[in-house]
Amino acid sequence: MYAAAQAKHQSIEVDRLGPAPIPRPHLVATYKPGREIYAQGDLNDKCYQVSTGAVRVYRLLSDGRRQVVSFHLPGEMFGFEAGSNHSFFAEAITETTLAVFVRRHMQERSRELLTLALTGMARAQQHLLVIGRQCAVERVAAFLVDLCERQGGGRQLRLPMSRQDIADYLGLTIETVSRVVTKLKARSVIALRDARTIDIVRLEALRSLCDSDWPGPRSTPL
Repeated sequence: MYAAAQAKHQSIEVDRLGPAPIPRPHLVATYKPGREIYAQGDLNDKCYQVSTGAVRVYRLLSDGRRQVVSFHLPGEMFGFEAGSNHSFFAEAITETTLAVFVRRHMQERSRELLTLALTGMARAQQHLLVIGRQCAVERVAAFLVDLCERQGGGRQLRLPMSRQDIADYLGLTIETVSRVVTKLKARSVIALRDARTIDIVRLEALRSLCDSDWPGPRSTPL
């Protein structure tokens, strides 16, 4: 059972509060791995900026499956939803420090927050395109390219999320994600240092896979 599926009346473990690493947050909270930040149905009165660590936002489907809708890395904001209550769960993937902003006090940062919110919306729209029309290889390639860009464009990726997280984000099974990673490694597109560290060996080749039918037509199973 996922940590965020616990009863919503349970309090969230906030380990410490301290000075904010970014301008004028209302508090800084640290969450241990797997701890819930907010749950579906909670009051939607705050937004958050990741200072360290990583966050996943997801929904539990009626059949018990989990659909991850976004990951958030240092510098990125989340918690923007329409309506007065959250429609999703959010929880820390690793030990994570968040700057927390109370919405009724955010007028002084409205322009900056709007820019960050629009960036998040654009990423969400792109994600819908990825899972809506791309084959498994394209989905994984697009995910790795996006993560590379969000981590500064370096050739080494440190994955805070598990392969199950990635599978739930891309609408694939964990077995399919593992098969695609193995194929990319076999073709020297990537190299694996360990389960959570990937070296991008041929970035342009990886980019080309985002819009290709490699290694076969879309209907060909991996």
